[in-house]
Amino acid sequence: MTRTYDDARHAFAAWDVDAEAAIERLATIPISVHCWQGDDVVGFEGKSGTSGGGIQATGNHPGRARNPTELRADLEFAYRNIPGKHRLNLHAFYMDTEETPDRDEIEYRHFAPWVDWAKDQGLGLDFNPTFFAHQKADDNLTLSHPDAGIRDFWIEHGRRTREIADRMGAELGSPCINNIWVPDGYKDIPVDRMAARRRLEASLDAMLAEDRPHMRDAVESKLFGIGVEACTVGSHEFYLGYAIRRGTLLCLDMGHFHPTENIADKLSAVALSLDEILLHVSRPMRWDSDHVILQNDDILQMAQELVFADLLEKTHIGLDFFDATISRTAAWVIGVRNMQKALLRALLLPQARLKEVEARLDGTARLLLTEEARDLPFAAVWAEFCERQDVAAGQPLIAELERYQSSVAGRG
Repeated sequence: MTRTYDDARHAFAAWDVDAEAAIERLATIPISVHCWQGDDVVGFEGKSGTSGGGIQATGNHPGRARNPTELRADLEFAYRNIPGKHRLNLHAFYMDTEETPDRDEIEYRHFAPWVDWAKDQGLGLDFNPTFFAHQKADDNLTLSHPDAGIRDFWIEHGRRTREIADRMGAELGSPCINNIWVPDGYKDIPVDRMAARRRLEASLDAMLAEDRPHMRDAVESKLFGIGVEACTVGSHEFYLGYAIRRGTLLCLDMGHFHPTENIADKLSAVALSLDEILLHVSRPMRWDSDHVILQNDDILQMAQELVFADLLEKTHIGLDFFDATISRTAAWVIGVRNMQKALLRALLLPQARLKEVEARLDGTARLLLTEEARDLPFAAVWAEFCERQDVAAGQPLIAELERYQSSVAGRG
């Protein structure tokens, strides 16, 4: 224990906050790190379609991972610089195989190397079907497509991803979250939204029909995307209702709502009706852009809501951003650590006192406590947390990130 941390610990104790308890709790919170930041959402299956499903990574910074081996090496470096034990979130088109199966033909063996690696690293795995970047998604319609043959193709893809996710969960002894997001929508105003939504509902029901005990299903909404500006079939309202009716998780992605909407406000509202929630944490700028997260108000408020509403046990936290203009490994490290810092700040707030003054409608005291608490020595507690986890912080971290980026900059 450093003198700086000991002083900070006493400063928080004066506010009736236990810094040791906050450090211990933070160490138990896993973050699911998204593999697609490492290669600009390209994947490794060798197939393509003209539609990216509204997904586009901009930039051409040197060092993009070109194969599973490079991606795993980059991830290992990132995890070494992130305190705590975490998870990896894989998309279905990141298979590791010499075979070339189509999406409706994928099997567990195509992902077995990832599971073996996760075992070696002590990581849990999460999974996602990939409903974009494929010729059968070029209409920006998949599970809601009017063509039954195309729907059947994607239903089978979804069934297989659930089977793979279930095997991953069983192999690793930790339930695998299988998150379903589809790009379905219309560029111009449709006349029959109901028909599309009925098709989507029926397709989801067919995909999810079989019980899979070692995985959890999640459904993810979106406001709009490139090519589907007029209508997104899987809207927030659609998936909220579906998750409640069917007992799935609801995924709330911070980049998938109107710029003035606040995810922190949604958490307690949906938590009353859902057993579990999945969060995709990103930083939208203007419309649906996925920037590396900062310790900004949106992130801090979201973390505070998770802590103050006692939602950490029922919420699975994952990241979802992709920035090809900066070092990809640094993006992972910065993003995960900022999520952890936001959680630590929330854990170090005088929660009982804040709730007490709010309960007696003392808005002045609430504002005063909130603003004065900003001056507490959070950084000293974070530094102590990193020290105990044997992870660099400050200038040593910057030097380590720069060193690794230099080592991969020559990748073509």
